[in-house]
Amino acid sequence: MKPGPHLIRHFLQFKDFRAEEYAYLFERATIIKKRFKNYEKYTPLVDRTLAMVFEKASTRTRVSFEAGMYQLGGSVVNLTTADSQLGRAEPIEDSARVISRMVDIVMIRTFEQAKIEAFAAHSRVPVINGLTNEYHPCQIMADVFTYIEHRGSLQGKVVAWVGDGNNMANTWLQAADILGFTLHVSTPSGYEINPTVAGVSNAQCVKVFKNPLDACQGAHLVTTDVWTSMGFEAENEARKAAFADWCVDQEMMQAAQSDALFMHCLPAHRGEEVMAEVIDGPQSVVWDEAENRMHVQKALMEYLLIGRVGS
Repeated sequence: MKPGPHLIRHFLQFKDFRAEEYAYLFERATIIKKRFKNYEKYTPLVDRTLAMVFEKASTRTRVSFEAGMYQLGGSVVNLTTADSQLGRAEPIEDSARVISRMVDIVMIRTFEQAKIEAFAAHSRVPVINGLTNEYHPCQIMADVFTYIEHRGSLQGKVVAWVGDGNNMANTWLQAADILGFTLHVSTPSGYEINPTVAGVSNAQCVKVFKNPLDACQGAHLVTTDVWTSMGFEAENEARKAAFADWCVDQEMMQAAQSDALFMHCLPAHRGEEVMAEVIDGPQSVVWDEAENRMHVQKALMEYLLIGRVGS
């Protein structure tokens, strides 16, 4: 590891950063994105290496981190359980000790949050959560940034979460707590969010609704995810039956504010968790949202590796 100018920070869940840090990161993401769109070279991470560790396969996470790191001038090492000792029962603590001596920053996409916490505890470099069963902080960063781009601050607004009480829902809950908006949640019985997992300090930031239509009432943003997250495929048929009424449709969007946005972290199943006319309609910003993963992650890597910078 090269000596760094500041204390090592990790980004393992959304509540690892304060509101003012997010304000800075969104400002940096705006500047970095503008440079990208203008074909302006910006390479603050020359000679820095990102290791990407995938125990769960991914399209958006891999492309956004890999392209982003190259655009910042760095290089990337891609590891999966199939081609590394991670899949051969080497203790994660040992993998962390070794990998972090050879690279400058690590992104991990895995199953239990405990795994990434153990890796970070033994890493000499910053560790980023690319997704775990419990949290998906990079995605929510992208979602909040996308809302800011289109509508301004989320503070004081209402976000409606329709569907599974999964890692996305947990992370939205943390974001509501930190950034000062209200989360309306509607999940089928048996698939509720667990506020203890999210660990929010302000219970007022979340309201739970049995009827998804009620959750969307007056919302500024309506968002959802697949009914069956990766690793839960065996429950697919049971989930399809349980979630039948939790499909985001035009009626739900009409219950929201007239200028409400629709988001989905993708991949999406049209006709299941969202109707085609919603995700492909005028209120949907899912493609901007997907692209913005790259821009917020570039701001995040810059911040973790070199601290705050001027414009």
